[in-house]
Order: sequence, then C-alpha cells, then structure tokens
Amino acid sequence: MIRYCTRCVYPEIAATPLTLGADEVCSGCRTHEEQSRVDWDRRRKMFERLVEEYRSHDGSNYDCLIAVSGGKDSFWQAHLLTKVYGLKALFVCYAENNHTDVGLRNIQRMKEHFRGDFLHFTPQVEVLVKLNRLGMLKAGDPNWHTHIGIMTLPIIAAARFGVRLFVYGEHGFMNLGGMHSYNDLVEFTKKYRTEHMCRGFDWPDFCEDTEGLTQQDMLWARYPSDEEIERLSLRGIFIANYFGWNQSEHTQKMVDLYGFESYDRPFDRTYRKDSNLNDIHDNGIHDYMKFVKFGYGRATDHACRDIRNGVITRAQGIEYVREYDHVVPGDIPRWLEYVGWTRSRFDEVADRFRDPRVWVRDPHGHWLKDNVWDFEARRSASARTAVS
Repeated sequence: MIRYCTRCVYPEIAATPLTLGADEVCSGCRTHEEQSRVDWDRRRKMFERLVEEYRSHDGSNYDCLIAVSGGKDSFWQAHLLTKVYGLKALFVCYAENNHTDVGLRNIQRMKEHFRGDFLHFTPQVEVLVKLNRLGMLKAGDPNWHTHIGIMTLPIIAAARFGVRLFVYGEHGFMNLGGMHSYNDLVEFTKKYRTEHMCRGFDWPDFCEDTEGLTQQDMLWARYPSDEEIERLSLRGIFIANYFGWNQSEHTQKMVDLYGFESYDRPFDRTYRKDSNLNDIHDNGIHDYMKFVKFGYGRATDHACRDIRNGVITRAQGIEYVREYDHVVPGDIPRWLEYVGWTRSRFDEVADRFRDPRVWVRDPHGHWLKDNVWDFEARRSASARTAVS
C-alpha cells in the first residue's frame, strides 16, 4: 500500500525524490514552508552583489545567460534580470521541433519585451526522431532529449560566448520534493544535470547501433570539460534561492505586464492551462509516461503546488487528481506517426517501466494501483477504529 503526504497529494514513491516524516508530511511541503522563514531581503542583497560581480561593466559582453523555453518561468526570469536589474542577457532556447503555437507566440513576446538576444537551437530532425524512440526505450521518456538540451546548451553557449553567469529559475527537485533546503544556496552542477534531469543517462548512452547515432550527431549535448569550466569561471545559479518561488503570483504578473498567453483550453492531463506550454507532447505522452511509471502525473504536480500556495484545498487537489491523472492523452497518435511506431509497440515498451512498488496486475491483466483517495479511506477507517 502506498502512503501519501497528508498535506499535499504526493505519493511516497515519486519521480522527484521525497520522503515522508513520522507525521506523513512530505519533504517537499517542509521545504516549501521554509520560504516563510527565509530572510529574503538579505538574499536579495546577496543576489545584487553577485550580479555586480558578473555584470559586464564595460559592455563588451553579455551580463548573463538565461535558459528559457518561453513559459511563465522564463518570463519571470527575464523580467527580473533585464527589467529590474537592467542586465543584457543572452537567452538560450532549446527548440525540440514540436513547439506549440502558443509557445512560439510567447517566445516572440519575450523577444519584443526583454533586453537581450536569443539563441535558438534545434538538432537535426532525423536525430530528434531517433532520440524520441531511444528516450522511450532507455528511459521511458520520449522527451529525454529536451532535458539534456536545456540543461547542456546554456552552459555550452556560456563557454562559447564567455558569459560567466548562467541562470535557471527554480530547482525543481528542491521546490517539488524538498531534495535540498532553502537554507542552502544550491547551484547548477553536472551531477544534478546528469543524475536527475537526464535520468542518469548522458549523450554516449544514445550513440548505439540500433539507431546509428554518432558522436557528431550529439555535439550539442556534450557538457564542457571541468578544465574549461574552471578556466572561464562559469557559474550557474537558481533564481528561486534568492527570491523564493510562487508560480501563481509570477504568472499573473507576467500576464499583466507582458501579455503572457496561456493555453485556450484545458490539457488532457491537468486542470492548469498556464504550464508546460511550449512542447506539444510535454503535457501529453511525456507526462503520461510518468503516470505509467509512478502512478501519478502533472495534475498531481500542479495540485501540490497550488495546495502549498493556498490556491486550492487538499480536497480539491484530490478531485483534480481523480479527474486527470489517469487520462490517456490525445497526442499519442501524433507521436506514433512522428516516430513510426504502432500503439501496441508503445504499450509494450511503456509497460516495462511500471514501478512494481506501485503497480500490480489483476488476474485479467489489468494494471491496478493504490490511489490517494484509497489512502484517505484507510486513514478515516483507522481514525474511527481508534475512537471506538
């Protein structure tokens, strides 16, 4: 039986490393609590000193480099660094060949509003198709290439352009699961990029005989050497360490100031219309594979964030999870055509990644798992028994 956090709706077995305490509150909720105790004025001053250290005072280079996708978090970073602190930024965008129209319009808005130049990078489409297939086969994630792209291209560009400071928004594993504390000023590392964001794989793992990818096909995914990073004094930071992170507030501000555009209808697998907008398959097959592996999806992620931020109640979050997490997304046929697979081939591969701690098969071959509402029913029954 799976336990769930009694404050949000995360299960104890999750894609984002987390733990449940004796009170069955998860480490992600505990870490979120820390934001109310951080001296953010002190952190802001620390950030301002850091910015002045790395700013190109003679204007001979960019002041910083920002990894962006065109989403609300990208807007927030661009606003903070270029509008509030007046930095000239080099924006680096990994374009995965499956951009949504909304995502492209938001990228255009960024170009029109923010002080900086944009570097878009898209690998050869044939390479991307192969990486979609290999991502499914190796990691159970057709979007694996997007993780290594957005976590590697910015530091490559920083090295090539000599921009010493490169910036990401939130440390997702800290904000979602509490892998680190807000008392720590966590910075970008190759270990975080490879072990967590890239699921333990790196580009050589995808150069193999089945698809014929070569070292030359993956030049864009090759992390700079330690010697190069040290020589250039490259430093990657997360904005959330210095200003906290509240996506609901950020989103509304970006809508009001710059016309940030959300999706015009709900996604298949979540009630939120303002998140993960840039990739056609991000809220679809990519997120569905998380459900196949761990038994939960983006509706759970969004509900946990909204519960922690006081936007919805936990009871509302449970209902969103019940409504959306299990839904098979409508983009699967498009992806199958893109990579040349059949549905039976996809299902066969997907089932290999089901976590046996989460999923069991009944005598009829149907996959079953514990749900957060089952957990709540057991808690209620236990409480009634204790009272009686």
